[in-house]
Amino acid sequence: MNRTTEQKFMDLLKEQSAYGEAIGLMAWDMRTKAPRKGIEGRSEVLGVLSQKVHEIQTSPEMREYIDELKGNVDDSVLERALEEAEETYDKTAKIPTDEYRAYVTLQSKAESMWAEAKENNDFESFRPYLEQLVEYNRKFAEYWGYKNHRYDALLHNYEPGVTVEVLDEVFPKVRKALTDLLNQTQEAPIQPDPSVLEGHFPKEKQAQFSEAILARMGYDFEAGRLDETVHPFAIGLNTNDVRVTTKYDEKDFRTAVFGTIHEGGHALYEQNINSKLAFTPLADGTSMGIHESQSLFWENFIARSKGFWKSHYELFKTYAPDSFQSLPLEKFYRAVNEVKPSLIRIEADELTYCLHIMVRYELEKALIGGEIEVKDLPELWNQKMKDYLGVVPENDAEGLLQDIHWSGGDFGYFPSYALGYMYAAQLDAKMRESIDVDKWVEAGDFKEIKNWLTQNVHQYGKMKKPLEIMNDVTGEGLNPDYLVHYLTEKYKKIYGF
Repeated sequence: MNRTTEQKFMDLLKEQSAYGEAIGLMAWDMRTKAPRKGIEGRSEVLGVLSQKVHEIQTSPEMREYIDELKGNVDDSVLERALEEAEETYDKTAKIPTDEYRAYVTLQSKAESMWAEAKENNDFESFRPYLEQLVEYNRKFAEYWGYKNHRYDALLHNYEPGVTVEVLDEVFPKVRKALTDLLNQTQEAPIQPDPSVLEGHFPKEKQAQFSEAILARMGYDFEAGRLDETVHPFAIGLNTNDVRVTTKYDEKDFRTAVFGTIHEGGHALYEQNINSKLAFTPLADGTSMGIHESQSLFWENFIARSKGFWKSHYELFKTYAPDSFQSLPLEKFYRAVNEVKPSLIRIEADELTYCLHIMVRYELEKALIGGEIEVKDLPELWNQKMKDYLGVVPENDAEGLLQDIHWSGGDFGYFPSYALGYMYAAQLDAKMRESIDVDKWVEAGDFKEIKNWLTQNVHQYGKMKKPLEIMNDVTGEGLNPDYLVHYLTEKYKKIYGF
């Protein structure tokens, strides 16, 4: 075992991590604080820094260290870091450096143009950028290779082990179960009254309540912060700097409150990765599906539960406007859990949420497969929304322009939301075997819940692969039955069917 080579390898990973943190900080700034006129120049800087990361990942030194150390180390972190570095090397080396830099620069410009296009309801201004992004992703998929479907190469970036074949088997079954449930709720004799939630709710007060809940969840504000943005996200610069953003709607507090809790779930994951993994590629979530399992667990299984509002309703009313002061808890709880097909994914109720994901999955799978083109998207989007949710956007701003993901080139990402929801239901069921979750939630004390998640998921970062975590914790792989059971039991009680 060559200690000198080990140190050189770890130093190279640390250099790569340092560039990655700088890129992450710039990305956060561009989405939150940066002036619009600075975007183009910042995009060029991001391209240069990303090219540097690409060069490190594919450098002769990286290849040399991997070859020399592979199979010759007795440290589990180093061994797993070598595996991750080799996979990245093999994948990244297939993309020419100049193409990679051009692609990263395009991503940054496209995100800015998307925000402008969304604001102006102007898909045509964004379309040329999206066409280029799609073409790059088709090309990259060919570089990387795949067995059955070009989209599989992109899925692997976000959810290793999941393929089109798996999704095309699971999603239709879940869609039928959810559609049946949706129909039952819409025809039920008992209907929540969402009008009780209406009223002007100043964003400053929403922010104060959101911060209070984040703190109760265990989010460390000395290792993070909460900011406003167009499209909510969490970003981990390192385990001691994990930032949360949210979007405020003064006519509907649910957007910010549940959005903040969702992003807080992501942040708790990254704040609690084992410090031994710092400055390695392992100091990150193991997959976007597992990442989403954490955010959706907190947003839905915890924050939309009756127990949560039993313990937090009085606190909520200290920030809420007068219209909430005499509103009974039961009416409030039922209203925040109303099931109603809607146009906006991030505002969707938990029963219809996966249907939004399936619309996006089917469209981007067809885009990457070359079955459709970008120009076809508005019409196809509207048709699928009508078919799956029974609603049709009046414009592209509330249709295919609503999400930031495609503007960042994140094709293959969307399925992780639905997979994460399924994972969350499995983890919730397993957690309840050893923890009285309802008791702790009703007490407003989340320490035991957070500790269980850290022990079983968070601490490992990328030391374990996604399906390895699910098998180790729950004893089985992906099983959508838990999610269907959870939603069925919850909404039977709320709607009385």
